[in-house]
Amino acid sequence: MARQAEKGLAERSDGELVALALAREAGAFRAIMRRYNQRLFRIARGIVRDDALAEDALQEAYLKAFRHLGDFAGTSAFSTWLTRIVMNEALGRLRQAARRPEVSFEGLPGERRILDFPTGSPIDNPETTMAQRQILKLVEEATDSLPEEFRLVFIARAIEGMSVEETAELLSLKPETVRSRLHRARALLRRRLDAMIGPLALDAFPFAGWRCERLTERVMRQLTER
Repeated sequence: MARQAEKGLAERSDGELVALALAREAGAFRAIMRRYNQRLFRIARGIVRDDALAEDALQEAYLKAFRHLGDFAGTSAFSTWLTRIVMNEALGRLRQAARRPEVSFEGLPGERRILDFPTGSPIDNPETTMAQRQILKLVEEATDSLPEEFRLVFIARAIEGMSVEETAELLSLKPETVRSRLHRARALLRRRLDAMIGPLALDAFPFAGWRCERLTERVMRQLTER
């Protein structure tokens, strides 16, 4: 029964989920997060370029959005409204990080990597798995190296698959600016990755499985505690 209810909520429109969330339907909050976790995490990470900071920003952004759902006027898409909250939160984390002394944690136990590759057992073909990891690492590093104005457009358009119009609205740009920045971003990436960038970029910056569920449960816990 629970799975059927979740499936039913997953098929609801954003407007219906917002209405249910305003009525304090717990399943609606979960459905919203599961629908947008991947996109929002990628956008947050595109700004802060750090797994932990991006996840922290996303969690806080959800809490702010859910506590102020009544402020959603519907003048833009709900996804755009959510994404702007995440962007503001991520930019705040970035400003905080810039004020702290830089400390490197590279190589320490528990170092977090964004490129989990849960697509089969390494025992099946360890050489292929290692090659995939190395290529995706290059995609991640090359994307991180882009200037922010190009990086956010690239993530929204090429990785997340948003339209030119959606990206323009999200980033407050003209559509022609989105197109020119995407062209420039691809040119910069091509210099480092050549032909490898293509379909592999779609699998970069994963935020699914247990990480997606963990964040969802943390937000739900805080919503019920306050």
